[in-house]
Order: sequence, then C-alpha cells, then structure tokens
Amino acid sequence: MNYPDLTAKQRKTIDTLGELKSAGYRPKTIKQELRDNLIEKIRRKEEVFPGIWGYEDTVIPDVERAILSMHNINLLGLRGQAKTRIARMMVNLLDEYIPYIPGTDLNDDPLAPLSRVAKDIVEEKGDSTPVAWMHRSERYTEKLATPDVSVADLIGDVDPIKAATLKLPYSDERVIHFGLIPRSHRGIFVINELPDLQARIQVALFNILQEGDIQIRGFKLRLPLDIQFVFTANPEDYTNRGSIVTPLKDRIDSQIVTHYPKSLETGQKITEQEAHVKPEQKGMVRTNQLVKTLIEQIAFEARESEYVDSKSGVSARMTISAYESLLSAAERRALLNSEKDTYVRISDLYGVVPAICGKVELVYEGEVEGPVIVAQNLIGKAIRTQFLNFFPNPEKAKKSKRNPFAKITDWFGANNEMDLMSDMTNREYEARLKTIEGLDDFVDEFTARLPKEEKLFMMEFALHGMAEYSLIGKQALDKGTHFKDLVSSMFSGPGAEDDDDDTYGFDFDDDDDDDNGKPF
Repeated sequence: MNYPDLTAKQRKTIDTLGELKSAGYRPKTIKQELRDNLIEKIRRKEEVFPGIWGYEDTVIPDVERAILSMHNINLLGLRGQAKTRIARMMVNLLDEYIPYIPGTDLNDDPLAPLSRVAKDIVEEKGDSTPVAWMHRSERYTEKLATPDVSVADLIGDVDPIKAATLKLPYSDERVIHFGLIPRSHRGIFVINELPDLQARIQVALFNILQEGDIQIRGFKLRLPLDIQFVFTANPEDYTNRGSIVTPLKDRIDSQIVTHYPKSLETGQKITEQEAHVKPEQKGMVRTNQLVKTLIEQIAFEARESEYVDSKSGVSARMTISAYESLLSAAERRALLNSEKDTYVRISDLYGVVPAICGKVELVYEGEVEGPVIVAQNLIGKAIRTQFLNFFPNPEKAKKSKRNPFAKITDWFGANNEMDLMSDMTNREYEARLKTIEGLDDFVDEFTARLPKEEKLFMMEFALHGMAEYSLIGKQALDKGTHFKDLVSSMFSGPGAEDDDDDTYGFDFDDDDDDDNGKPF
C-alpha cells in the first residue's frame, strides 16, 4: 500500500503534505499498485474477477500475467464477451484511497506533482499544501471510440476563455484545457472499440504510451503520465470500419483474446447471473433446468448456423434477453388467464423470437429467409439437439423391433390433430396433452418420476422433438402450434397450394432439403 497500516480514521487526520510525509507515505505508480494488490489477492487465494465465468483457465490468467508484467492491455474479441466488464473490475485491484492535491486537473500526487498548477501550489505552501483523498472508484475513465472523437477530447486543447480569465499569453501552458487522458493520471483509462478511432487520433496516442510526451497546438510538454491503459476491440476482419494502426498495436504490451462460453453450463451461469428477473415473476413463473439449457443451446446453434454471420458473433446478451422474454411470456399467459402461477412451456420459447432477431447478424442467405424464420429454426434445432439427451434417437428407433414412438405416431396417423395454443389455461394445456394416446406413457418410460407440471412440460417437449425429427408434422399458427400426421401435413399445411415453404411445414420442391425444410 502507499500508506502502510494507515486506517480510515488516521487518513481523516491527514489534511496537509507535512502530515502525509510524517505518516510515511511513498508514491507508487498505478501499475505497481495493481501488481502489488494482485499479488496479495493471489496469495490469499481470493477471486480476482468474481462473476466472470468461463475464463478461469484462459482469459483471466492472461490478464493477471499482463498486470504482473505491468503491461498496457488490449482485450480482443467479439461482442458480448465481457471485455469492458473485465476492464471495470480492474478498479478493485487499486488501493482504496490515494492522496492528491485538490483543485488540480491531473489528480497530482502531493509528493510528485505533475502539472504546473500543482507544482506552484507545493512551491508556495510547502508542507501546508492541502491534501485530499480519492476513492478508487473515481480513478476509472472510459471512452467509447467513435469517428467524431478528436485529439482535443482525448489529449486537450488551448482554452481561450481560460487565457482571457487568467490574463495569460497563449505561450503559457496554463491555458491548456487537458483532455480525458491527462485527467486520468494515476488511474485506469479504457478506450472501447479502438479500431473505430480514426487513424490520425490513434497516432496521437503513440508518445503518450511510450514516452509520455503530449503535443497540443504547438506545446510540447513532458508529462510522464501514470496511467494503466486498457483497450477493447472487435477483430479487425469483422469491423471493416477501421483497424488498429500497426505502430499503436506495437506499443500495447499484451493483446488478450476473449471467447464465448465453451459449455452450456458456463452459459447458464452467465445468463442466470445477468438476467433481470422481476420479483413478481419469481413468485408466478416456475422453470426447470431443461428450459434454461434450451435457451443456451439456441446461442450455440446460432454460432454454428450457416445463416448467422460468424464474424459478428452471437453475444451473451442474446441468451440473457431470451431468458427474460421466456419468463415474461409465461407471466403474460398467467395474467391473461387470471392464474396465480404457471409453469414454463415449450411454446414460451417461441415468445423469445424478438430477443433473438435483434441479437444476430444474418448473412445473405439468412436475410432471404428472414430473421423471424431463422430465429424459429434456431429454436427448433436447439430442441432437436437436446431431445437426444432424454429420449431415444428416432432414426435408430425406426429400425428397432419395438419402436417407442409408434403409439404416438399411430394416433396422429388415425387422422387425429392437436392445437397447442400459447395462451391456454393450465387445465386446458394438461387436457390437450393427455388426449394424445401414448404420450403420457412414453414420457414415463424414459424419464424419472416427475411432478405433474414438469411431466407436462416433457410431454410437450417430446412432441416438438418428434416434429423436429419428422415423426409427426408441425405447423406454426398465429397463437400456437398445430400438430398432425406427417403425411397429411404435407398435403394440407399452409403454403401447400402455392409451393411456398411454411415456417414449420415441409418442403416439396427439388431443393437439397430434407422434408422438414432444413438443408442437408
């Protein structure tokens, strides 16, 4: 610490430079400060970046090594990969309070004043120089790089009003109005989306990073700024709006590549931590692990989809918004039906389509299909993937001596149909599902004994999964889903007459499509 064994009560008694010297204070650079406090946390086995999931063995060790090396850092990765959050959490590695000279622009250290104003104050008042204390939360500055950011914004410019007020010539450095970077002296300065910063502005950062020189309107000031720089950037081949100029990249000591969650479990931790579940929803809507897994599976399917731009990425914010929308869909149904509580349904997943549409960038083929259809297909693929974790593989079941799906498919084959509407009451929902012969026994056979509401959820899940594997037909309705025999849906589903593919219908043209409308 800069002030060893100095308690909060003792700090309150230090108001002057003389008292600060008597307390044994010694200046320390911010990078040394970060390094020392990180070492202390590691020795104490404390979590350095709590709430950052999936980076325990990859990104976080890289960040810690960069801090120990006292490096400036560039966090490189697609959107929604916690880059800014990591930068903001570095503040917790700073000392809780540091002393500074009040009334100065650069938060000058009383024992190592940097600005002309601070030096004049110390020269004039000596040990009587006033001292104030700055909390670590005030030592963080963040700037989003946009094309309109100027050198004056970041570094500074001559202030004619200040010159006139103080009656100073323009040759006096006191007429300078410092920008964000000098004002972040002794703090952490973050530039988000660095490639978006114009090349000529990036050039202005060269000397600050390396030599500490600042050039403003002819002034050449030697200001050894004490700043921990953190930059964030999307990969250059994605943005196409700009790039990090090579000399600047060379001056950034560590470039750390971030990534999306590598497992569904990690994604679920992030979603549950970040999703804003309203208090009323907690008491009204009950969920299960499978529906949470399906939400994460949608993101994994999107990242692999041929319709989604992989260079753009699929942010973790998509699953967070989708989970919030899922709960709201169930809540809305309960409110419409004047029910005190409800259990999530598979049909609620289709209520999250708007959350998906706004979070994925489509390639040309995806734009042709349309964002809604792409989103619905992603949900279907997620159901298809998770189906095999609970029920037999339909492809293999067809070849077995006893087909476990036969009773259900036979029921639909006997010209039976079923509409599952999204706003049905709990009682109607149960009655509809139990009407389907064999569905109840099928779920019992392949799952453990389940509470009634969870069993109903699994029954609906089984229906949607069977449709995804083309055992039965499924067609989208305005307010729900229509299930029927596969063959009858092929000849009577919406779009059959004009040969247009229905969202959940089947394709009869000569494309290389399977009979559920998905490319082979």
